[in-house]
Amino acid sequence: MSLSNNFVGFFDKNETHVHGLRIAITDIMRLVFRSGALALPLLLTSSVAWADVDPEVQVIVDTLWVVVAGILVFFMNAGFALLESGFCRAKNAVNILAKNFSVAAMAGLSFFIFGFGLMFADGNPYIGLEGFLLAGADNSPSMNDAYAGVFSSLSWAGVPLEAKFFFQACFAMAAASIVSGAIAERIQFQSFLVFAFVLVAIIYSITGHWIWGAGWLADMGFWDFAGSTQVHSVGGWAALTGALILGPRIGKYDAKGKVRPIPGHSMALATTGGFILWVGWFGFNAGSTMAAAPGDIAHIATTTLLSSLAGIAGAILAAYLRSRSFDLSMMINGCLAGLVGITAPCAWVSDLSSIIIGLVAGALVVVFVEVFDALKIDDPVGATSVHLVCGIWGTLAVGLFAQEQFSSDVGNGLLFGGGSTLFVAQLIGVAAVGGFVLISSSIVWLLIRATIGLRASEEEEMLGLDITEMRMRAYAPDDMSGMRSVDTSATVPGAPGVSPSAQQAPAGE
Repeated sequence: MSLSNNFVGFFDKNETHVHGLRIAITDIMRLVFRSGALALPLLLTSSVAWADVDPEVQVIVDTLWVVVAGILVFFMNAGFALLESGFCRAKNAVNILAKNFSVAAMAGLSFFIFGFGLMFADGNPYIGLEGFLLAGADNSPSMNDAYAGVFSSLSWAGVPLEAKFFFQACFAMAAASIVSGAIAERIQFQSFLVFAFVLVAIIYSITGHWIWGAGWLADMGFWDFAGSTQVHSVGGWAALTGALILGPRIGKYDAKGKVRPIPGHSMALATTGGFILWVGWFGFNAGSTMAAAPGDIAHIATTTLLSSLAGIAGAILAAYLRSRSFDLSMMINGCLAGLVGITAPCAWVSDLSSIIIGLVAGALVVVFVEVFDALKIDDPVGATSVHLVCGIWGTLAVGLFAQEQFSSDVGNGLLFGGGSTLFVAQLIGVAAVGGFVLISSSIVWLLIRATIGLRASEEEEMLGLDITEMRMRAYAPDDMSGMRSVDTSATVPGAPGVSPSAQQAPAGE
C-alpha cells in the first residue's frame, strides 16, 4: 500500500492535458495500485466495468489502445521487407530492404502534408478540402455532437487528433508497401519512391475519403471496416498497373511464353516476414475500433485469427490438388490471403463465416498466382493475388456474410436474408475504386517513365540492383584484407577451441 501511496502522491502533483481536456494521471494510478493492480485489466475485459469508467480515464485507455495498435501496424513494414526480400533473389535484397524502409518515409510524410486532410477533412463527397498538415479547428477527443472541427468524419473516435493521424498513417504505409513486391527486381529505386509519395498523397487519400471520410461511397452504403478495399485493393490495383507497365523480369518467360520459376533466396526470411505480418494484423483489424471496446476487440481478433488459419488450410489444399506438393510459399500467402479477406468484414461476420471467408481466400491466392503468370504479369511475391484479388473477395464477403446482430447499420448480407442491396453496394465500391486507381496510377507510372525513367537497364537487372543502385551487397563475401596474421607458433598445443590442424597450419593459410 505504501508503494501505491507514493505513486499516487507523485501523480497528484503531475497532470497532463490532451487538447484542452484535463486528465489526472492519478485516476489511472489509483485504478492500478489501490485495486491490487486488477482494475485496469478488468476495465479492458469487462463491459460492466467499462460502462462505469470515468470519461477522462476512457480517453486515456482508448488512446493507449490506438497507439499500441498503430505500433503493431507500423511494425508490419518489417514483415513486408523480410517477406519480399526472402521471395526475391539475393542480388536484390538490399534494394528491396531499402525500398521497404524508405517507403515508410515517403508515405508517412505525404500523408501528413496532403493525405490526411484530403481523406478525412470536411469538403465534398469526393475530397477533403482542408486539414492539411493537421491544421484547422479540432477539439478531439470530444466526440459526435460535442465535436467541433474540420475532421467531422472522425468525430466518432474519442482520441486525440494525433492518435487518429498516427494510426491512419501506418495504414497508408502498408498500402504503399504492397506495391513494392509486385514490381521488385526491375524498378529504379527513385522511381518507386516518387510513385509511393504520389500514391499516398493523392490516389489512396481520395478513395479513402469516399469510403472513410464520409464520401459518396459511404453515403451509398458501402462498408469496409479495416481496409480490404481501401488499403489492400488500392495497393493491389496500383501494383498491378506497375507490373503491367514495367513488364516481366528478364528470363521469367521463355520464347513460347512458358513460365520459368525464379526462386527466392531465403524462405526463412519470407516465413519470418509472414509471421510478423500475421501478428501486426491483429493491430490492423482490432485497432480499427479506435477504442478499447472489449467485446468488439475480442470478436475481431477471433475472426481475424480464424480466417488466417483457414487461409493456410485452403492454400495447402489448393496447392496440393494442383501440384501434389506442399508449398511453403503458398502457405504463407494463404495466411495473408485469409487476413486480407477478413479485413473488411471482421467486425460484422460470425466466427463460422470467417472460416469460410479464409478458406476461399486461401484457394483464390493459389489459383490467381497461376492466372497472373498465364497473363505474363510477373509478380515476384504474389502481391496482386493476395492483396488485390483477396481484397476484392473480402469486400464482397461483407455483402454476403454480414449479420445484423453485429451491426444494425450494416445489416444482413445476401446469405442471411438481407437481400442484394448490400452486396450491390459492395460491388459498386469495388468497381469504382478499381477503375479510379487503375487509371490514376497508370497515369502516374507513365509520367514517371517519361521523365526520370522507370525500369532498370538490362545490365543493371542482370547484375542485380544491390550492386548497381545501392553499391553494397546483402551477403558480402568474407574479406581478409586489413586483417593481421596470427603467429600460430605461439599457440599452446591442446588449447581449448584450437584444433591440431589449426595449430600446425602456417600463418595466413
